[in-house]
Amino acid sequence: MKLLNLGILAHVDAGKTSLTERLLYAAGVIDEIGSVDDGSTQTDSLALERQRGITIKSAVVSFPIGDVTVNLIDTPGHPDFIAEVERALSVLDGAVLVISAVEGVQAQTRVLMRTLRRLRIPALIFVNKTDRPGAQYEPLLKSIADKLSAAIVPMGSAGGLGTRSATFTPYGPDDPYGDLLEVLAENDEQLLATFVENEHALEYDGLRRRLAVQTKQALVHPVYFGSAITGAGTDALTEGIREFLPSAPTDVDGPVDGSVFKVERGAAGEKVAYVRMFSGTAHVRDRLRFGDGGEAKLTALEVFGAPRTTDAVRAGQIGKLWGLADVQIGDRISSTEEEPSTRTGGFFAPPTLETVISPVRPSDKGNLRVALIQLAEQDPLINLRQDDLRQETYVSLYGEVQKEVIQTTLATEFGIGVDFRETTTICVERIDGPGQAVEFNKKDPNPFLATVGLRVEPAPVNAGVTFELEVELGSMPYAFIKAVEETVRATLGQGIHGWQIPDARVVMTHSGYSARQSHAHAVFDKSMSSTAGDFRLLTPLVLMTALRRAGTTVHEPMHRFRLEIPTDTTRAVLAALARLRAIPQVPAPAAQTSSLEGEIPAAAVYQLEQQLPALTRGEGVLESAFERYQPVTGPIPERPRTDHDPLHRREYLLRVQRRV
Repeated sequence: MKLLNLGILAHVDAGKTSLTERLLYAAGVIDEIGSVDDGSTQTDSLALERQRGITIKSAVVSFPIGDVTVNLIDTPGHPDFIAEVERALSVLDGAVLVISAVEGVQAQTRVLMRTLRRLRIPALIFVNKTDRPGAQYEPLLKSIADKLSAAIVPMGSAGGLGTRSATFTPYGPDDPYGDLLEVLAENDEQLLATFVENEHALEYDGLRRRLAVQTKQALVHPVYFGSAITGAGTDALTEGIREFLPSAPTDVDGPVDGSVFKVERGAAGEKVAYVRMFSGTAHVRDRLRFGDGGEAKLTALEVFGAPRTTDAVRAGQIGKLWGLADVQIGDRISSTEEEPSTRTGGFFAPPTLETVISPVRPSDKGNLRVALIQLAEQDPLINLRQDDLRQETYVSLYGEVQKEVIQTTLATEFGIGVDFRETTTICVERIDGPGQAVEFNKKDPNPFLATVGLRVEPAPVNAGVTFELEVELGSMPYAFIKAVEETVRATLGQGIHGWQIPDARVVMTHSGYSARQSHAHAVFDKSMSSTAGDFRLLTPLVLMTALRRAGTTVHEPMHRFRLEIPTDTTRAVLAALARLRAIPQVPAPAAQTSSLEGEIPAAAVYQLEQQLPALTRGEGVLESAFERYQPVTGPIPERPRTDHDPLHRREYLLRVQRRV
């Protein structure tokens, strides 16, 4: 039996969940098609999903297509939940990108297709809602080719658009296939040469086999039209999934290698990990490694699409694993006989907004912290930041809808009412140049029994923080060096202005310590001997001094935007963009509708969304997505510190030592 791990991706409201229901019904898994509006679908299990009619958490369901078992992952379409999509992408063999035949290519559609192409994930395109008034065929095909990919192949013709009797008729051997040949020839010079020599040498079945090869290589994207509600076109799509998307590798005898893409809590509060196995076989009672050195025994498992009595999850399968108490999303799973794999990286930009969350009842403060830690297990990009000085908790967000989801989840699952402060933009700091500092053991003004010297240097964007040694590894106990490195990484979470420094090269230039000592005939005396605590407390002072000498610049997140507006409103829109500090390119004017592209500060995107309807008589369409960080112009934004503030030495020492 072949396996296929399939993702359904789309902009919100394009009909992903309805398509999932239709596929399950056609496969005989369910007896009745659920309704998103009625909250009766299989994959939207959260109360808020049913209430709002949107997908918030990814869900996995299995069904057969002929000799292929499909594990279908229904993902959120709303941009606020892009993190859920990111985790699903890491485990897919193929995808179906759903587009509305009425709304066409939308902002999130473009983001998703760019990511699919970058990761070379084979994808089919399904144009849904052909039964709705305003549905398009030829104009939409042109829009897909212009905005998503020119390498598309229409797999049939659509009729009766905009009516409940809308149909999709797949192309066959008797239909002209010049467009198919043209697209395939872009990636196959031999094919074109064969056609030139003898056009009759290429039969439809042969071209279709070549289409399957190129689709599995993510070079070409077949396009289907239809309606998930009426079922039009879904049979052809189902056949396309079986024929054109690659099955999962099934090296069951290879080394154990899996990826955790979802974590949830079971009925008894236990942690349950969703794992896609890439190779090998993991059995119940096996000891598994995961993450950065974690290890635990697998106590129970369930495999999607397999009998409940199974006791092993094999290559290609998706399973729910119990017993891995410390596992996190993104961890790689391996056996204890193999080297543990590192956590997988991200495909989308991190959240650029944050807010302070507080309980309605002050007595819930401790319970809120525990509940948020559990939510962060399910969505690491929430990125909790605790300010112990002000007794405040910060959470990161992609958008305002996430606030409602967090608020509702805390109320329904934990019984905790919460309020949010105004949302603010998350900036970063980048180092301007090299800077260094050193403090020596037993020399004023250093009150700690430790010598630490550090040099900080700029690092390329997305390089992360690297820690290197110019001192000999044996110059002092490794535990002390490790304490310095861990403290450096933690301290860089708040730079000179309070923002994270994501990229830096830090070099330890000096080290020294006081060896273990005691009074005559007495036990070990901590006041005479260095401990790891001395290094943890001294390092922030040295690092901040080095950063001050190096200098840092605050960078704010910028979004790439695209506007489609009535041409006669261009001047008013440009004026508004100038007020919002946007950087538009030269407009592309047309008789009726003009396009504007450029960059805009992330903090101003929400304001632009609010102003656009009035500026464009309700006809303007805005697409935006994170692009990059750029230096802040104007007043430098400061972020309140959540540590003991090593920038102010006297206050820092009073807090950590109770003396100066």
